[in-house]
Amino acid sequence: MRKSGILLHIASLPNDYGIGSMGREAYDFVDYLKKSGQSVWQILPLSQTSYGDSPYQSFSIYAGNPYFISLDVLAEEGLLKKSEYENIKWCEDPRYIDYATMYEQFYKVMKHAYRRFSLQRNGNVSGEYRAFLDDNKWLHDYALFMALKDAHGGKAWSEWEKPLRLREPSAVKSAEKKYEAEMDFYIFLQFKFFQQWHKLKKYANDNGIEIIGDIPIYCALDSADVWCQPELFQLDSDRVPIVAEFQLDENLCPIEVAGCPPDGFSADGQLWGNPIYDWDRMKQDNYRWWVGRIGFAKKIYDIVRIDHFIGFNSYYAIPFGSKTAHGGKWCEGPKYDLFRVIKQETGNGGIIAEDLGIITPPVRKLLRQAAYPGMKVLQFAFDPSGDSEYLPQNYKSQNCAVYTSTHDNDTAAGWFNDLDRNTKRFVKEYLGIRKAAELPRAFIDIAWKSTADIAMTTIQELQGFGTEARINVPSTVGNNWRWRTLKEDFTDENAEYLNRLTEITNRKPPVKRKNKK
Repeated sequence: MRKSGILLHIASLPNDYGIGSMGREAYDFVDYLKKSGQSVWQILPLSQTSYGDSPYQSFSIYAGNPYFISLDVLAEEGLLKKSEYENIKWCEDPRYIDYATMYEQFYKVMKHAYRRFSLQRNGNVSGEYRAFLDDNKWLHDYALFMALKDAHGGKAWSEWEKPLRLREPSAVKSAEKKYEAEMDFYIFLQFKFFQQWHKLKKYANDNGIEIIGDIPIYCALDSADVWCQPELFQLDSDRVPIVAEFQLDENLCPIEVAGCPPDGFSADGQLWGNPIYDWDRMKQDNYRWWVGRIGFAKKIYDIVRIDHFIGFNSYYAIPFGSKTAHGGKWCEGPKYDLFRVIKQETGNGGIIAEDLGIITPPVRKLLRQAAYPGMKVLQFAFDPSGDSEYLPQNYKSQNCAVYTSTHDNDTAAGWFNDLDRNTKRFVKEYLGIRKAAELPRAFIDIAWKSTADIAMTTIQELQGFGTEARINVPSTVGNNWRWRTLKEDFTDENAEYLNRLTEITNRKPPVKRKNKK
């Protein structure tokens, strides 16, 4: 079935408390999607963010971002008083998240909720809470990791004292006892996060909306995942990266780190700094780590987008300490061997492959073998030669998802402003537009009219916003992941336009008929 939808991260939803949450604003957006005739809501990773605030660099591949917990919902449950959070000045400008204030204030507020939760529990554990603990075995290590980070003033685990850095059993046991209360706090946060998430997802599904989630290919070095299973990564004996289950040297430091070479996103390439997987080691236990990761993602999302899919064919390893992505080398990845196992263990469908970048014949072979839909981004399509594989007329298969833009791109309006004169002329001629202001909707039109099974746009395109609404500039730190919507961005006019376009392009989900009694 042909589908369409909107890409909008939870953090970018509007509310009065500094960052989007899984509260009323998320349910309102589901209603807006339904009103617009859409069947898909795509989000960015739900992960708890670390340095740089990127959802692609998180403290855990499993843990949700506590910032997304709705304070109003906790107030309705009696765990918070509105006076404890509604008078806080969460940001200067509601258009932009102030992460420093979030970090300073949010956890103080959540400590109030935790104390009341603990009093309500009075030493007893509900069936729901117990089931949550039983179903998420990663919780214990994650909670200990976060408690230890707090105890070390936020320092990365690679800077902790050696017994804890190397997870010596006696040191770990002692820490578990010492920080039991702190660990319980972080488990509480995850309990509330996933409680709210599953309710939201059910509401979306009940209203005909599927959720496309997103998982990065790599883990952050400073994560519970690398700290707990360093043998999976290329690290030295002190647990510092060697390259990205992870290549580390004898000090558990990386020798090489992950990234990608110069391409359409960045002239210097992208230097991510993640440790590189030890694929040979992962293969020894039939990729159990990856099977668990994908299985978990399929439980919390309807469809999983895997970022940087080409890295499974071959990955780009950059010497540790490099300032740019220049000077890296390509190394062989697990190829289809990994996905053969993933399909056996988690099922065939439910995955989109982010196949942007340097698409070589081996990458195309891997995509054919996996049979996952790839991605087409319209901003990459407008080579005046007309030969680009991203132009809708050149799609060789319906098994793909077309995007007007992604979280790594400028908005359509901002992108157009930076084009050279010849390319601007080609864009206008191809789209049949006279003014640059017509571009965003023209992009949406050709995406929806394309043969691609899935068509996606953004609120930024619907509103025709410029570069000021860009959410991320790859390989930069300090001003990304901050942009937010306001309530007035969700206009009836845009909903009517998108609903009609979706109808005439046969992307509208069928109406469910109620059985007559």
